Amino acid sequence: MVESIAPPSNSKPPRVGLFVTCLGDLLRPKLGFAAIKLLEAAGCSVEVPLKQVCCGQPAFNSGATKAAARLARQLIRQFEQFDYVVVPSGSCAGMIKAHYKEALADDKKWLPRAEALAAKTWELLSFLVRVRDFKPKGVSLQATATYHDSCSGLRELGIFNEPRALLGAVEGLELRPLPGNDVCCGFGGTFCVKYPDISNAIVAEKAKAAGGTGADLLLGGDLGCLANIAGKLSRSGSKVRVMHAAEVLAGMGDSAIGEED
Repeated sequence: MVESIAPPSNSKPPRVGLFVTCLGDLLRPKLGFAAIKLLEAAGCSVEVPLKQVCCGQPAFNSGATKAAARLARQLIRQFEQFDYVVVPSGSCAGMIKAHYKEALADDKKWLPRAEALAAKTWELLSFLVRVRDFKPKGVSLQATATYHDSCSGLRELGIFNEPRALLGAVEGLELRPLPGNDVCCGFGGTFCVKYPDISNAIVAEKAKAAGGTGADLLLGGDLGCLANIAGKLSRSGSKVRVMHAAEVLAGMGDSAIGEED
């Protein structure tokens, strides 16, 4: 994986390109606004390129490498101008950082550009902590919560302490450990479509573990996982509500995934 680097320091706010992601755009636009709010609070200048496209992860994971490469080139064009690319999704950030160089390995023109973009791409919560040393202030939520670590964020990007440090600064929020927090939720992008019975069995275990914590909320940093878990909890009649951690940190935790905004 290409290591993350910081651009030259100067007095200007870093210029951040926000990659909203497909699921954020289609299922949870509120997450994009929460990300912008947090990034601006962290002293960044934020822009959202209107021609951004899918990162290409579904195509790449399905073996359609040429299609993934075409999408990668389009995304690189839209985002390489920024100091940083920030993504509220571990899986999409992981695609850019770890797999663009694979999709474009045979393209001598685009491979260096892919590596350069990978080096300045960050998952949102890790960016706030590692790059901006950000701590939420004046945010409160009287609730108990447990946290699910997505596979891509945890294993590809090494994100674990960052969301817990940020959430620990939210007044009134009690964090409870989730048994099997590092175990897959069964989503896996196209995996849940190809193997629905296996996926359902996996997410059933995750929903049971979440309910067993007695927490009001299940939080995470990857919308695909969260939507999958939220659906299973809802179908099971559970009262556990599901949100992206960024929504809580931005003081926008007034509605859960699957509820009307």
